[in-house]
Amino acid sequence: MKRYINKFFFAGLFAVASLSSCSSDYLNTNPTESVSYNDVISSTDNMKKALNGIAKTMTTQQYAFGSGFAGENAIIRLYEDLPSQDYNYNYYASGWSPIHNQTFHLRTNSIYDSYAWYYYYQIIGSANVIINHADDASCSGSEADKAYVKASALTFRAYAFQKLINYYCYRWQDSNNGATQGLVLRLDESTGDLAYSTLAETYKQIYTDCINAINLFEKSGENRPSGKVWLPNANVAHAVYARAALTKQDYSAALDQAKLARTGYDLMDNASYAGGFCKPTSEWIMGSYGASDQQNWYWSFGTDMACNGYTANHNPTGAGSIGHELIERIPDNDARKQLFVTEDKFNKINIKSGNDVHQNFGILGLGNDGVVAQADSICKSHTPSGMAAPYQSGYIYLDGQLKFWVEDQPGVGYVPFIRSSEMLLIEAEADYFLNKPTDAQNALIELNATSKRNPNYTCTKTGDDLFAEIRDYRNLELWGEGFEWSDFKRWNLPIVRHSFAQGGNAHVAVAITINPSDGNKWTWEVPLNETEYNAALKAADASGSTPK
Repeated sequence: MKRYINKFFFAGLFAVASLSSCSSDYLNTNPTESVSYNDVISSTDNMKKALNGIAKTMTTQQYAFGSGFAGENAIIRLYEDLPSQDYNYNYYASGWSPIHNQTFHLRTNSIYDSYAWYYYYQIIGSANVIINHADDASCSGSEADKAYVKASALTFRAYAFQKLINYYCYRWQDSNNGATQGLVLRLDESTGDLAYSTLAETYKQIYTDCINAINLFEKSGENRPSGKVWLPNANVAHAVYARAALTKQDYSAALDQAKLARTGYDLMDNASYAGGFCKPTSEWIMGSYGASDQQNWYWSFGTDMACNGYTANHNPTGAGSIGHELIERIPDNDARKQLFVTEDKFNKINIKSGNDVHQNFGILGLGNDGVVAQADSICKSHTPSGMAAPYQSGYIYLDGQLKFWVEDQPGVGYVPFIRSSEMLLIEAEADYFLNKPTDAQNALIELNATSKRNPNYTCTKTGDDLFAEIRDYRNLELWGEGFEWSDFKRWNLPIVRHSFAQGGNAHVAVAITINPSDGNKWTWEVPLNETEYNAALKAADASGSTPK
């Protein structure tokens, strides 16, 4: 078992030994070159190539886990979207109901339990190589370059630790002020036994990494090359800090860091918003690389999750639909509502009729060609210039999405990881909990009215109504980008899905209520392969010294 763990769970410690490129623009090296471990630590130029390799990991198929486990693509889909309240994938809902319904959290020998742990520790391990060798006397490069590469690696490590907390740790409010189990804080290249830190210690490390990264970015005087959103910069470090502070309920820090994170990243205009979410815009603080020369083929985000990707164009699956009750609370003139095939766009439709809308799957017009023709017209009228038509299979779903597109088949496109809209929503939430309702209202007005996503939007709500408004617009704004499950966990709110008969649009197999106390308080157990390998974790479990 130890050999298995060394090969897979801590593969990141040695991943930089074989970082290779598929694009001269991506890694600034030719497609057949790789960088050995010794070469990586020998110069800051090679460390910059290794940073690109870490970014590559975030979209690379992890073959040890099988089809579809490709970095952030899998995290967004399997850990955030499918188990959330407002993301439906009804064609497969019955077969995938264990993921939708959060029944895998205690199955420690499941690939679904282990994947996020493996993937993020791979990033951490690769980052540690750079962090621990950037200052070596034998590493050639200027002091500015050393500061820059170390800052970037610290940001990657903080990003990974912050994401791991979402899945493998209790909510802060359930942690006895951080006394419960945190993460295994691997900060060097060792692979030996190491105990859990507490949750408070884990947050402290994330904060420290972000602060050090921000200071080093400033010291370096460097920024990432223009347009290379897959690499960190100071804004990314501020954003990760803001996310961590929000989940720790440290609202003052979350507010301050979110404001700094979105500095220089203006909210995109409506034309950009309707442009397909497959290439960076003014508000992308961080995202994946996604041009055609970096084909990830059938494991790409857009293959399954774009409305004109391979799956939607060749199969009856659709590409995901937004929760009906959520989207119906949004005014029809909102630019974001235009990105969904909603009831208001039809000249004539009866969503309670099985001929017009299948009353379990949500497929439009199986018994009414007129509804099919209307749906097809809606899709064509919302197709961005230059994009292939969506849903060429002919299967279109009520509330189906027209948000995510691809520029090339089967799933070529960039994927957003951090946007300035998210930071503005963090400000709104932080202001709410800091008892500054006017500031929270103004943040929502900036997001919705000032941006012209809904020019008529205004907000005078207070109390619980204001919090519900913040949640609705966060769920809408970030829909499908991999946030809602973690948001509901943080909010300590149940996920409630309704079937068509109940006024929603979820398949009956997943039309359930999941309470905050269910599924180990929505906490994935640390994978069996980790606890069997790491004797320090066995000791902690046996003694109960680190309460779960």
